[in-house]
Amino acid sequence: MNYIQALNYINDKNKFGSRLGLEVIGKLLDLLGNPHLGMNYIHIGGTNGKGSTSSYIATTLKEAGYRVGLFTSPYLERFNERISINGEDIPDEKLAKITERIKDKIEIMLEEGYEHPTTFEIVTAIAFVYFNENNVDYTILEVGLGGRSDSTNVIKKSLASVITTIDYDHIDVLGDTLGKIAYEKAGIIKEKGLVISYPQQDEAFQVLEQVAIEKEAELIKCPMENVVIKDLSEFGGVFDFKYNGSIFKDIEINLLGEYQIYNATLALYTLLILRNKGLINITDDELRNGFKKTRWKGRLEILKRNPTFLIDGAHNLQGVKTLAESLKMLKYRRLILGIGILKDKDVEHMVEILAPLADEIVITQVNMPRKLEAEFLEKIIKKYNKNTFIEKDIKKSIGKTYELASKEDLIVFGGSLYLIGDVRRILLKDN
Repeated sequence: MNYIQALNYINDKNKFGSRLGLEVIGKLLDLLGNPHLGMNYIHIGGTNGKGSTSSYIATTLKEAGYRVGLFTSPYLERFNERISINGEDIPDEKLAKITERIKDKIEIMLEEGYEHPTTFEIVTAIAFVYFNENNVDYTILEVGLGGRSDSTNVIKKSLASVITTIDYDHIDVLGDTLGKIAYEKAGIIKEKGLVISYPQQDEAFQVLEQVAIEKEAELIKCPMENVVIKDLSEFGGVFDFKYNGSIFKDIEINLLGEYQIYNATLALYTLLILRNKGLINITDDELRNGFKKTRWKGRLEILKRNPTFLIDGAHNLQGVKTLAESLKMLKYRRLILGIGILKDKDVEHMVEILAPLADEIVITQVNMPRKLEAEFLEKIIKKYNKNTFIEKDIKKSIGKTYELASKEDLIVFGGSLYLIGDVRRILLKDN
């Protein structure tokens, strides 16, 4: 099996949809020799901020000299991004080799009457095998969907369960109240484990507290009141953080937006607690350098200047609110918005926030079966902004935004991670 064959095999399993539950992934891993057992995990769940929080932790542990596996989803430009060690994506040949082994085990499963693993279950298994074979010191494991029944939750224990902001998303699967959603997210809490949570809305935090009590886990809320933001611009941010009577001064990050300072704080607090418990060995200088070196594609990422061209992966209501707030820190004359959204999102409310901010809007379509048709999206957008253009081809939609913009303007593409992945690849390849 070569790389292309491996990708085709993996992606073909999308026909099995998604499945919440651990029986199938558990059986697959058992046939593979249980590669997931025995590794040191930092398990990260939540609604928004999982990716950047994971990246802060992974980059900083690498800075301390550790070998760090990072598993995230989805990818922006290339499948291999989802599985990396110390910032290097899994090589094509390794992906192909491991996928072929997994294919053989799946055939055994089917003979024994098990259901076929989904794409996400296969990818999760590939990550476990790859990290195990490469003897990583720590694995930063980002939840795919929910937590309780997510494939990543097949792990038996973790050094810490980190829960980022909880908000409404995937309500058809996780529930239609914050309490129900929080209950699913809280599923990654382990018996007698450590839980570090972003400050949540009361309804969500009460659920985390209850689950922590039931599992005799230690739940710690990240003290965001100890953060002092000293600088925030289109080039990053600087902040101080008070911890155990000491102040970490002038921590620099290159990711944009106030929310990234809070994501960085959650990551920093997690690392400080793990250090305090003797679970990692890391110096203050390594902490500072790690946060300064952290990059995360697709989150308030500026790709070009004159005009400023920005992409953002906001794909739910909370993400869109954060994007709208973050735009205030940028200096520009007019805003040209490129947008495409999946049909299972809270489209109306996302559009209600973004559309009025734009001077011109170019509507395109995500290259996914779940895409919202451009004509339907335009009908919603026109309730809030009449200055619209439809360009279904993503490359042509980029060209249209440039046609509309002057050097003093700001072009923003958002609405879907899949969309901005294509935009990023096209823009950087063609320029």
